[in-house]
Amino acid sequence: MIADHPTARRRSWRTLDTAAGGLALDLGLYAVSAAFAAITALTSTLLPHRAWGAIAAVGYLIAALAVIVQLLLRRRTATSRLVGLPARWAVTGLAWASTTLLPLLWQSIERANGRTDRAQEEVLVVERAGIRLLEHGTPYLGHDAIAALPPGEQLLGYTPYQPGMAIFGLPRALVDTWWTDARVWFAVGTALALALAVAALRTAPATVRRAPDSALLRGVQAATVLPICALTLATGGDDLPVLALCLLALALAAADRPGRAGLAVGLAGALKLFAWPVALVLIVWGLTQRAGTRVAAGAIGLPIAALLPALLVDRDALTENVLRFPLGHGLVTSPAQSPFPGHLIATALPAGRLIAAALLIAAGVAIAVRLARRPPRTAVATALISGYGLLVAIALMPSTRFGYLLYPVALLAWAPALHRAADTPTVGVPEQLSGRATSA
Repeated sequence: MIADHPTARRRSWRTLDTAAGGLALDLGLYAVSAAFAAITALTSTLLPHRAWGAIAAVGYLIAALAVIVQLLLRRRTATSRLVGLPARWAVTGLAWASTTLLPLLWQSIERANGRTDRAQEEVLVVERAGIRLLEHGTPYLGHDAIAALPPGEQLLGYTPYQPGMAIFGLPRALVDTWWTDARVWFAVGTALALALAVAALRTAPATVRRAPDSALLRGVQAATVLPICALTLATGGDDLPVLALCLLALALAAADRPGRAGLAVGLAGALKLFAWPVALVLIVWGLTQRAGTRVAAGAIGLPIAALLPALLVDRDALTENVLRFPLGHGLVTSPAQSPFPGHLIATALPAGRLIAAALLIAAGVAIAVRLARRPPRTAVATALISGYGLLVAIALMPSTRFGYLLYPVALLAWAPALHRAADTPTVGVPEQLSGRATSA
């Protein structure tokens, strides 16, 4: 059927994305997000999520009303500066401030004033990791130290992140106040990385004709005001700087800056393992540009440099936190139990964890074969392979969270912003998936 053809699907998406100058989809985004936030405020069993929803629902509603005003003005005159792309950027900024930054700051202040239900556990974990890093030179507790904790605190004794994540907990190790809440610094890191990514795409060399700003705006919206990202940053937040650094790395790749792309994804990899698959795909992309060494130097070198001090101070503690616990061999199990296929298989079938692990390995092998046979030659293909690969991995992991979907969603939404004039598709292959386009 013609409707199933990739080109037809792309045309359908472009029609939706550009309807009313992009305002129609903006309105849908903010209206649906307002409903999601309101439902979260009324029904969530997690108190930080309920607090976020109560504030964010109003913020999304205000953004939706602003878009309605823009649509009404557009009917009168399409040339008004209140309905153009700069105005859409302004509404996006307003939405991020009111649905993410405001509830984040509100919860941080209430927490500093004594509320114990205004942060998710990962905030506490990162802050304690920062204290340990400052006092002992490693963010990790060893097996015996975790075992000595009361049973109800053993989960918080684990730090299942790479050592660099503890940097966001250092401010709280120095001063105990609202602005040293780890989420505040997650937000600072996220904003800085996204700003650099936008600047990299907008200031690409003159020989590189970049994608329209409308595609860039849509990518930024996916990483900021989309509820899965806004909720995560306001209540927990450790995934957002990792995601933003990955998006920065892809933007630098599209701007023909492979060395800087490697540094950006290497910084992300020094924070969390979720960046490592993106780093691998970027290194393969770098090989197609004869810049594999430059990409790998940062993508591999920075995570190793972050691991070395923790390895030298307490190797067993590092192994307990970054290997044994994520693999389900810690003193306690991970609370990440979202009902994705991998988790359902692991819990419902005999030898389910082995089956889920085998499926995950098989998916990894399939992606590796794809990379070997048709390596990504454009930043667009790199983003798409990373996004779909992470989507499959999240679906098949025995222990996972619904919130992890922010990675593939944002990566896939970011891909259109990475298009270049030189990225011509291979005949018969959709341009987004072509690995044979001119270098990006």
